[in-house]
Order: sequence, then C-alpha cells, then structure tokens
Amino acid sequence: MSQDSDKDAELNNYNIQVTVSTQYIEAESNPEASRFVFAYTIKIENKGDIAAKLISRHWIITDANNRIQEVKGKGVIGEQPYLRPGESFEYTSGTMMETPVGSMQGTYQMVADDQHHFDAIIEPFTLALPRMLN
Repeated sequence: MSQDSDKDAELNNYNIQVTVSTQYIEAESNPEASRFVFAYTIKIENKGDIAAKLISRHWIITDANNRIQEVKGKGVIGEQPYLRPGESFEYTSGTMMETPVGSMQGTYQMVADDQHHFDAIIEPFTLALPRMLN
C-alpha cells in the first residue's frame, strides 16, 4: 500500500468534523470597558469508521490587537464525549475578549477504540459584533 493510500485509509477511520456557530452576548459585554463576550456552539461529528473519545482541548484565541490566549484542558464543558461512527455531540461555551473582533481555532485531542491518538482540527472562525464586518 502506498503512503497516500495509508493516509486515505487513516482519514476514513479517524474523521471528526467540527462545525461552529457564534453569537455576541450583548447583555454580558461592556464595550466602554473593552469587554466583549461571545458564545460559540460546537458540533463534533464522527464521520469516520471507528469510535473515538474526546480527551482534551487546545484553543488559541486571538483578538484584534493580536493578543493571544491559549486554553488547554481536559474534555469540553466537563465532559469527554465518546462518539461512535455517525454520532455527534454539541455544546455551547463562551469567551471574553478586549476587542469587538477576534478569532478562535484549535484542536481536540482524540483517542480511538484502537488506541490511535489523533487531533480533530477546529478551523479558525471569527468572533465579531453583529454588522461589525459587513
């Protein structure tokens, strides 16, 4: 089997898809004090062929001043979801920034039933006040 075929087989086995939606939380924000609060809802779907458990997370949060916060921890919202093929897990969490626009990205560290460890990529997404970027 070629290296490309090995990679394709691995992608089919270990395929965690992450989708994100965001919301500005005006009631908890205070723009005059440079406090901007955002909620994000994450959906984690196992599109692969093998069950896997989310062990930990690593977030990189960047505001418009290029101030970077890194967040690492066990699981998500106090849980370590176990996802069989075709299953999904959804949760909502939040973050606070000093600017009205920023971004987040990161990884979920996963372990499959066959003990293979891999990262599920969380592509960069934007946090912004409504109509701020339009």
